Amino acid sequence: MRVAAIYDIHGNLPALEAVLDDVDAAGVDQIVVGGDVIPGPMPRESIEALLDLAVPVRYISGNGEREVLAERSGSGTGTLPEAVREVIRWVAGRLSAEEAGRLAGWPSTLRLQIAGLGQVLFCHATPRSDADLFTRVTPDAGLLPAFESADAPLVICGHTHMQFDRMVGDVRVVNAGSVGMPFAEPGAYWLMLGPGVELRRTAYDLEGAADRIRATDYPHAEEFAAGNVLRPPTEAEMSEVFERAAASGLGAPPGAE
Repeated sequence: MRVAAIYDIHGNLPALEAVLDDVDAAGVDQIVVGGDVIPGPMPRESIEALLDLAVPVRYISGNGEREVLAERSGSGTGTLPEAVREVIRWVAGRLSAEEAGRLAGWPSTLRLQIAGLGQVLFCHATPRSDADLFTRVTPDAGLLPAFESADAPLVICGHTHMQFDRMVGDVRVVNAGSVGMPFAEPGAYWLMLGPGVELRRTAYDLEGAADRIRATDYPHAEEFAAGNVLRPPTEAEMSEVFERAAASGLGAPPGAE
């Protein structure tokens, strides 16, 4: 079985479309969507693109879905910065009840048996939490408790929008990167699994994508187009930010992901 793992789409429909074209050409047997399909500039369109696929798709939830659903239910903590809350409110207001119900049914983790890899655990950030934060250089000492419940030789994660392949104790941990908001060279990042692990990057029409994003009424559309599509931060820049946050307890700085 060959599985494509796509994470952190964040409503970037043009990037998702390009990745799905590559996934289709690769002839995968299944797709795992690893959370944070939303928030982003084209949330409903991104969900619909995934629902229209002929290949089987499995989903897990990310902190993005959790925050949007909390906003819809009125149970949000109110701790997010106003700029982030504005985005969350905008996305929450555009989801139908049916779409919100689908998202609410996504589990936090998923286990699959993949030929050549054995048991694989998919989670959004770590098996413990959808908001834990770490990079390729975070010391094992702070990470071991987050992976003690993995019970699998390989864990696939996302959340920090940077691809990496590292060990945490005896567990191999691979970050799929981000389809829609990479902290890396512009493009759309994902994984091919089975029989090995392949870190993939899909190039797409960045200027065209930026124009499509600017044409939405998404809050901060210009910032998203410029800062997440055309000129995203580098891994080195964001690793420094995330490592400072990780050192204070693995929590992501508000609005950083």
